Amino acid sequence: MTTVLIAGAGPTGLTLACELARAGVPFRLVEAAPGPRPGSRGKGVQPRTLEVFDDLGVVERVLAHGRMAMPIRSTAPGGEVTLGGTETLGDRSDIPHPASLITPEWRVEEALRLRLAELGGAVEFGTVLDGFEQSAEGVSAVLVKDGVAETVTARRLVGCDGGHSTVRKQAGIAFEGETRDEVRMIVADVGVDGLDRGAWHMWRHEDGLVNLCPLPSTGAFQFQASIAPGQDAGLGLANLQAILERRSGHTDLRLHEPEWSSLWRANVRLAERYREGRVFLAGDAAHIHSPAGGQGMNTGIQDAHNLGWKLAAVAKGASPALLDSYEAERRPVAAAVLALSDARLKEAVERKGVPIRRDAATMQLGIGYRGSVLARDDRDETAPLRAGDRAPDATGLTTVDGARRLFDLTRGGNFTLLDFGGEPGAYPAGLRTLRVVGRPAGPGELTDSEGHLAEAYGASGTTLVLIRPDGFVGLISDAGAVSAVSDYLAALGDPAPRQPK
Repeated sequence: MTTVLIAGAGPTGLTLACELARAGVPFRLVEAAPGPRPGSRGKGVQPRTLEVFDDLGVVERVLAHGRMAMPIRSTAPGGEVTLGGTETLGDRSDIPHPASLITPEWRVEEALRLRLAELGGAVEFGTVLDGFEQSAEGVSAVLVKDGVAETVTARRLVGCDGGHSTVRKQAGIAFEGETRDEVRMIVADVGVDGLDRGAWHMWRHEDGLVNLCPLPSTGAFQFQASIAPGQDAGLGLANLQAILERRSGHTDLRLHEPEWSSLWRANVRLAERYREGRVFLAGDAAHIHSPAGGQGMNTGIQDAHNLGWKLAAVAKGASPALLDSYEAERRPVAAAVLALSDARLKEAVERKGVPIRRDAATMQLGIGYRGSVLARDDRDETAPLRAGDRAPDATGLTTVDGARRLFDLTRGGNFTLLDFGGEPGAYPAGLRTLRVVGRPAGPGELTDSEGHLAEAYGASGTTLVLIRPDGFVGLISDAGAVSAVSDYLAALGDPAPRQPK
């Protein structure tokens, strides 16, 4: 018996596998496709997802193959050109990544697979989940590879197997929403002659939008063209070239044979629930979005980040009730994100094109879990930072090892206690604690040299802040009560602390 069986090795399944691998929790990650999937597909990585990648130890690889805040060159039907770009939040102590990143999705998966290998895990490609049954003790699943069936047993099964999820269907979970066959878009990865790679090029036309976005770390562009009813939806080179010439007015741009192509249809759906007994859903298996706003892949990765530490904690002895918080926290997030991307899609239809705006609303830094059973504080409702919010970063910290930012000290998938001077007392054994002092004298002590940490957390000289393994604030005690920390962890069943990898 393995602890967790994960179906689907896209960004969501890979993130979950990395979470479990670094926690030392046995798992199997199976993928029906014979190998890594080609194609840029979802190419926008939001700032909050970059923070997840930082925690997992893959952010440098992802950044190395992407471009932050890519400028946008937009041409109106009359030929007027405007230059814009993805909104950036500027140089802020509390946010390490101030804009979204453009990188092909296959690069994200590549980085996660490399990290998984470093942690001792691997993807079982060409392995199909053919069916499963569950009992009070576990899930019995049939896996088929090269025509040979194998029955495996796992404590829990997580479906990260996309919009057509076998896991969701066999679990009997409804996928509520709508498909709009009249709203379609061609997406393809193509080489382009005669076009500079310094910007994302977009042309608006009465027939609809066409755009070419350079894909960093490759020689290709992502081609996107909205396809109205009655328009040719063919994926061949000749049709893509004809669309580009008509809508852009350029006959000097030559496309190469597509390396990958797809016809996207507007399909906006949300699973009725995220769990059926020992079976869970994450990513596109639980919610599918329009590409407007670049939300889908990011939401799935963050699903896995939320579920992963909870599965690991339960595997190590925490209360199974902790898993109930997964749907309670993540499904409302998906509903809100779907509403945002759907609004952008409707705006796009009215403008005869898919919008590519990336702004503060799409960066996902404001996502949080206030009101969750895992959020406790003694603050007034008007406080800027409350339990359940994203834990902000802070620069200007001094440790015995030199200058650090907060995220350097909290990564690794463990609980972290920030002690700004709470009452003396014994913290739970093994809990990673960072004490704010006048001058650091040993490990676990830091000086808030520039005051950014106290400002970000609204801390007084007695404040205690417990940061969850997924980078959200679990507990704030401005009263500085050590017992509040012990009580919080006890309510979870004292998830075993562990050394991060």
